[in-house]
Amino acid sequence: MRSRIRKYTFTRSRRGGHAVVLRKHRGASGEPVFCVIAIMDRVQELFSASELDIRAALRLLAGAFCGVGTLVVLVRRIKSQREIEKKVRSARDRRTRGLLRSEENVIRYKETHPNTDLVYILSLSLSELTERLQEGSLSPEDVFHAYMEKMLDVNRKTNCVTEVVVESFDQLKSLDPYKDGLLFGVPVSIKENIAIKDYDCTCGVMTNLGQPMAADGLLVEVLKRQGAIPFVKTNVPQSLLNYECSNPIFGITLNPVNPKKTCGGSSGGEGALVGGGGSVLGIGTDIGGSIRIPAAFCGLCGLKPTSGRLSLQGAVSLYRGQKSLLASAGPIAKDVDSLALCMKALLSDHMFDLDPTVPPMPFNEQIYQNGSRLRIGYLESDGYSQPSPSMARAVREVKALLEQAGHTLVPYTHLNLPEAFHNLMVKSIVADGAVSLRKSLQGSPLDPTLRPQVAPYFLPLWLRRIMAFFLKPVFPRAASFLKASIGTGSVEALWRLHGENEDYISNTIALWRRSNIDVLLCPMIGPAYNHMYCGRLTSVLSYTCIFNLLNFPAGVVPVTTVTAEDEEELRHFKGYSQDLYDKLFKEAVSGGVGLPVAVQCVALPWQEELCLRFMKEVEQLVKQRNK
Repeated sequence: MRSRIRKYTFTRSRRGGHAVVLRKHRGASGEPVFCVIAIMDRVQELFSASELDIRAALRLLAGAFCGVGTLVVLVRRIKSQREIEKKVRSARDRRTRGLLRSEENVIRYKETHPNTDLVYILSLSLSELTERLQEGSLSPEDVFHAYMEKMLDVNRKTNCVTEVVVESFDQLKSLDPYKDGLLFGVPVSIKENIAIKDYDCTCGVMTNLGQPMAADGLLVEVLKRQGAIPFVKTNVPQSLLNYECSNPIFGITLNPVNPKKTCGGSSGGEGALVGGGGSVLGIGTDIGGSIRIPAAFCGLCGLKPTSGRLSLQGAVSLYRGQKSLLASAGPIAKDVDSLALCMKALLSDHMFDLDPTVPPMPFNEQIYQNGSRLRIGYLESDGYSQPSPSMARAVREVKALLEQAGHTLVPYTHLNLPEAFHNLMVKSIVADGAVSLRKSLQGSPLDPTLRPQVAPYFLPLWLRRIMAFFLKPVFPRAASFLKASIGTGSVEALWRLHGENEDYISNTIALWRRSNIDVLLCPMIGPAYNHMYCGRLTSVLSYTCIFNLLNFPAGVVPVTTVTAEDEEELRHFKGYSQDLYDKLFKEAVSGGVGLPVAVQCVALPWQEELCLRFMKEVEQLVKQRNK
């Protein structure tokens, strides 16, 4: 029987309809069977027609998701920024409350102790002060309030204090068990990155706010066991890697000698407070000159010991694990005997018991007091950065004084310092390509004093390579800095860098042996800069950073002041490279008449007592000359 065909037509209309013909026949069971081919064609046509609509919808949906995501990120960023701003206000308010409480306590004490001669107390050296405290002719309360009042005055002028340790008022009442301590009753100021229980260690970075330390740092604990009273924490640069003392939390710290000048950094708050007379002893840290520069800029003595001679437990770093260039903790004070007394107090069984990694080497008083003649190497310049006229003159004058006193002076030259500075020192501190530094600054606005220094570190590594290549013919030193900032790039290269550092140390010690010298006399960066130059002048750090690379103990002693003749000579300063760095250095140190100038005294590793003994000799000879 012939199958019957029925035609179903969907007529194409003017509105764009479609026509499909379906054939129907009866199968073996008599049920109608439609050819699915036509149906599938129809479905395909429908999907093809709607494909553009689906794509448009997906694009719209993706755009919506992106918009929502961006909005979420923006809201979170705004929220995070507001939380940080709230923490900044809280930190500043806490500082204000602490300062007000200190002022109220001083007023009450003076009212109840009208006969206390606070000015006399401030005139005493640390050695004289401890002697009178231990014999009982002065009370810890008198000394504490004398320095608290002076601290308030110095802080108003320099903005050097970040926190008043309010627990110090209670500690003052419970000192009797520590009466035999070498620093009994002595108020001591502490750099902001050294832990004190219940206080932040921000390192000048906003994201570290609101994270109080769970315990005292080991240095603070040892000071307390020796009867000292940590009474304030002092300001630091943002990230600690600058020698202009300024950060977005607490602001800029000024030089107590001349507020138009920087106090130096990173232990700048210590330099300003001790230099202004608001503390008799300060504790800082040093990874490129951070104790020595503030001491020199503020007319003080400062010591960077061999790394490891004093414990760094509780000294907070933003670059934890960086072992290529070693940091040290050390004292800042007005005279060398104060530094020696502090080292003697710290190098005690208290430290050796609390930190067994510190070599149990008590302070050797015999070496410090030894008066035998020394064979002294000296240099007027490091051959990389031309010293200012006053820097070079300071070395010449001290050399002459030492020779007159019977010491032997022999010329000395660093081993290939330009290459060592870029390829060892700078590369060591940013071996990771400055990744850690960038991370530490996230969430914080860049302080204007730091921005010029770190701006290149935010460039991609490939761009730094290209810029270094094109800068090399016209600005070789800047090109070398950029190239070094790329870092090592691999663990193998980092180990190779460590090996090169070790070779440089070994070769330098061999040079000392061949020269048969006991200690080294060399220039110290100075005088104090005008503001806003430190971040643009990392080149001059060759004078200080070299001894962090070598891990040699190094101290500074003020020996003279800038004269009008120095200033006149500076007018003709060109610099060795006659590049932008030399031009900036000339501008930075200009207008320095009357500012202190120091020299640097250096010894071999673990010979802090010999270094201090050499510093003491320089100090005494200068005092005798100035009589």
